[in-house]
Formats: sequence, C-alpha cells, structure tokens
Amino acid sequence: MSSPDPNAGIAAVVVTYRSAETIDDCLVRLRAADGVSAIRVVDNSSDDGTLEIVQRHASADARVRFIANPDNPGFGVACNQGARDVGEGEQWLAFVNPDCMVERDTLARLRTLAAPQGEALLGADLVDDHGVRDGAARRRDPDFGAMLSAALGGTPAPKLELPIDDTRALQQVEAVSGALMLMPRALFERLHGFDEGYRLHAEDLDLSRRARESGALVAVANHVRVLHVRGVSSRSRPFFVEWHKHRGLWRYFRKFEAPRRSTGMAAAVFAAIWLRFPVAYLRARMKA
Repeated sequence: MSSPDPNAGIAAVVVTYRSAETIDDCLVRLRAADGVSAIRVVDNSSDDGTLEIVQRHASADARVRFIANPDNPGFGVACNQGARDVGEGEQWLAFVNPDCMVERDTLARLRTLAAPQGEALLGADLVDDHGVRDGAARRRDPDFGAMLSAALGGTPAPKLELPIDDTRALQQVEAVSGALMLMPRALFERLHGFDEGYRLHAEDLDLSRRARESGALVAVANHVRVLHVRGVSSRSRPFFVEWHKHRGLWRYFRKFEAPRRSTGMAAAVFAAIWLRFPVAYLRARMKA
C-alpha cells in the first residue's frame, strides 16, 4: 500500500451545532492554516446565529462550503456528509470541532507525522484555556468487565485516559479524541467513515478501533498542542448529551464485545450502563 502524499491538500471538516461562540475564531484559524485546501462546515440545525457566521466565511473564501441540515442527524452522519462533499484533490481529512483552535502549522505538522506511517489516524495534544492537558486525547478501549465489577462494589474501573509519554513524538494509543483527528482520506473511505448509528459520543472510540483492527496506527502527536474549549454547546443540554453518551457506550459494547461475551454478562453490562446514567446526568447538570 502506497503512502499518502505528505504535501497533498488537507480538507477540514467541521460539524456545528449552536457553535456561535467559537466558530468564527475556529474558521479564521483554519483558513490561515498551512496545507488546508478545503473547508466543509456541516451545520446540524443551529438556531443561535452559527450559520450566518459560516455564510460570511464562505462568501469571503472559496475553500469554505457549508451544508445546512434541516435537523440534527448526529455527529457521525454530519462528518460523513462533509467528507463526501470534498473534491478528489484532497488526500487528507481533518475532523475539527468548532471549539478547537488550531495554530497555523497544526494540521501540516500532523500530516508530516502521519505520512511516513502509511496509514495512520492521529490526534493532537488537547489543552484547555488554562493549559491543562485533556486526558481524553489519549484513551484505551472501554473495559466493560472492570466497569461491571465496579458497579457490583468491586475495585473502581480504570479511567479511559492513558498516561502521557512526552518522550514520544507519536504516542500509540487505542483511541484518540474526535475533537481533532487527521487521517488519509483513503483510510477513512476504506473504513466507510464514521458509524452513523451513534448519535453523539463514542464515534471516535469506534473509528479508532476499526482503524487499529484494519492495521492502521492510532496515535497522538504529543508535541502538537491545540486549544480545546470543551463542550460549548453540550453544557446547555446535559440530559441529551449524557443520554447519547450512554447509548453510544451500549452500542459500542454490542458491536465489539457482545459477540464474545455471555448473554448474562451482556444483560449485566446493559444494567450497569443505564444505572449509571442518572448519576452522570445529575453531575453534568450541576456543572452546567
């Protein structure tokens, strides 16, 4: 399999929903970013002025095009829409949350790191506006056995976050954050894109696992730092977010783990996931 061209164009795909607080800065930065030859914004029926901001950028820059969905079909569906709308010349896809603020060289550096790997799905070192590094940038697969044990009063399940190894420019992980990921377009198409059965959350865990199982490298570029202003739209709808987060976790289990687990364990995992939902919702509501 030939390696992707390290100088080929990058298409940035941004999915928005009530993203007016951050989308202007996000697009300003993407338009100034090295190597970006196309920007596709897919809006999931925002009602806060997001689309007007995107239209202004599209009028000023021919690389920016947008798709305005009449409803909210979900993150994965919208990402796939944006990727399909990209022209043939772009060999790289970057999925960038509207609350991620790239530097001029961010995506080009990721492309340079990914190109020699043949097929690679890369994430970046995400930090908040205080410079605190986001543990969700480097994750392991969910451990449903440990989750079940914890629910039954055993040892608490290990967090999904992996320790940071700054001695490595590329740290191999089991999953990267969907807030910002870059990969060859050919790999994305071979994987048939995001699984559209997820509405919100766990799509990145799913895509990362399928990429790994296909033989691709999944890694975080530890020295490529990106500001991530987390959850701008999510804070206003904690029930919706937590519901789909838990629903996504159950879908992930059914897809990857259930075939090799007993029916009894599957039922127990289902119960553990949904018994945890009210607690997670109340915590999210208090934070909101």
